Amino acid sequence: MHPVPPVPAERLPALLAAMPKAELHIHIEGSLEPELIFALARRNGVALPYAGVEDLRRAYAFTNLQSFLDIYYAGASVLLQSQDFYDMAWAYLERAAADQVRRAEIFFDPQTHTARGVAMETVIDGLSRACRDAKRIGVDAELILCFLRHLSEEEAFDTLEQALPFRDRFIGVGLDSSEVGHPPEKFARVFAKCRQQGLHLVAHAGEEGPPAYVWAALDVLKVERIDHGVQSAQDPALMKRLAQDRIPLTVCPLSNLKLCVFPDLAQHNIRQLLDAGLCATINSDDPAYFGGYMNANFLQTFAATGLDAQHAYRLARNSFEGSFAEASAKKRYVEELDAVFAAA
Repeated sequence: MHPVPPVPAERLPALLAAMPKAELHIHIEGSLEPELIFALARRNGVALPYAGVEDLRRAYAFTNLQSFLDIYYAGASVLLQSQDFYDMAWAYLERAAADQVRRAEIFFDPQTHTARGVAMETVIDGLSRACRDAKRIGVDAELILCFLRHLSEEEAFDTLEQALPFRDRFIGVGLDSSEVGHPPEKFARVFAKCRQQGLHLVAHAGEEGPPAYVWAALDVLKVERIDHGVQSAQDPALMKRLAQDRIPLTVCPLSNLKLCVFPDLAQHNIRQLLDAGLCATINSDDPAYFGGYMNANFLQTFAATGLDAQHAYRLARNSFEGSFAEASAKKRYVEELDAVFAAA
């Protein structure tokens, strides 16, 4: 690991903001800001059950994952045309570029849209065009299609069939939505089929669900990365496995705070995960709803937990290591990261 010189506390926020990083856990529908929701609603003639932007913002008060998901699906109702999906993704990508995100692996939930009569092609076309254009602003962006775990595996198979004609526009599949009561093994067969297609595999596990869900994601679904995974700390054998196999965890601190996974940010276990040698990363999850994009997650987490420059370097480097970027790109990102730290 690159030697990191000590950085005075007052200079750490600037370093966190300036360092190059990858975002590996971002739900594009969760980046829809209230202003854009209302703009798209007007464009598409969609009536919303909120008086205006401020009324909608006030509704962003969740007690758990399900109460968040209810409002999340209401926000998605304004997405109807390819251009809507492009505009949503582009707004996120501009924010990512400003936060020095060099690589973004973006989750999207086609079932949220196909259930409303929006064609798979419409969804993927808008998102993939934005990812292609992101190179202009210095972001290497790829798509990961997620299956909604509260729906059946049969519906996941249907979604995969609809998406396969556009296989060249997404690099992997994931599993998201309501975790508790929907263990990973429910999707064993569809993940096996995705693996045969050469797709990368990731899954949400151990956010609100138990360590057993993380084991199942690894051993039954055979995922390469665990999304969230913070409950793994309850199981020493699992922690050892994650560290030995360098399984990336895409941790989302402000999301965990907002959804009451941790009572306050100072009690977040990100330091424990890093100190145990895990390939933990910091990500924004659903930033419009959870109070911050990438740099806000870094700044607030470091302020609350007392993490230092050594942790910052490790988190950024882990994000590149844990990405699905090509080896040559990873090397370039790490060289840039080293240069930023050398100048700190």
